[in-house]
Amino acid sequence: MSYLGVGVSPGNIAVYHGTNLKVIDRRVRVVELVLRCLICALGVVAAVLVGTDTQVKEIFSIQKKAKFTNMKALVFLVTANGIAALYSLVQGVRCVVGMVNGSVLFSKPLAWLIFSGDQLIAYLTVAAVASAAQSAVFAKLGQPELQWMKICNLYGKFCNQVGEGIASALLASVSTVVLSCISAFSLFRLYSGNKAKDGARS
Repeated sequence: MSYLGVGVSPGNIAVYHGTNLKVIDRRVRVVELVLRCLICALGVVAAVLVGTDTQVKEIFSIQKKAKFTNMKALVFLVTANGIAALYSLVQGVRCVVGMVNGSVLFSKPLAWLIFSGDQLIAYLTVAAVASAAQSAVFAKLGQPELQWMKICNLYGKFCNQVGEGIASALLASVSTVVLSCISAFSLFRLYSGNKAKDGARS
């Protein structure tokens, strides 16, 4: 909530601004909560799709099982999305508590911590998607120069489910990038708010 021109930013940080920005503050907090819930859901979906994906093929009377642990990029993808989902869940709870209480304000160090956490998760998820996508291209198209065969010709079901997981992870990573921008806006608006407050005193 906002009183006497004092608003609460998406990170629950006290910000001094005009009355017209109070509605914007509330909308930004709602957008932040929606994004965190979306990241949590997409991260879980991506981790489950890739982590549970297996397919067994019989090659020359020998059964070979394809699973995500056979490719380090997929292990990285599952781990990164699991971390992102857990982090988003914790931050989502923080957002709900802040929106319910309204008057709870966080300090600058905590605002920096939230901002840094969002940035780290954004970099982590983007890197994981890029790595998994590159490996998926090699699995789909192969690399004749290095005599790498097209794995997806043998394990079609496995590759299709991995592709769905990468798509979910991509949406989650885009959401983390947008969320990191909102966190940056929230943090630096705190400092601009303090400048406005000092100017009003002088």
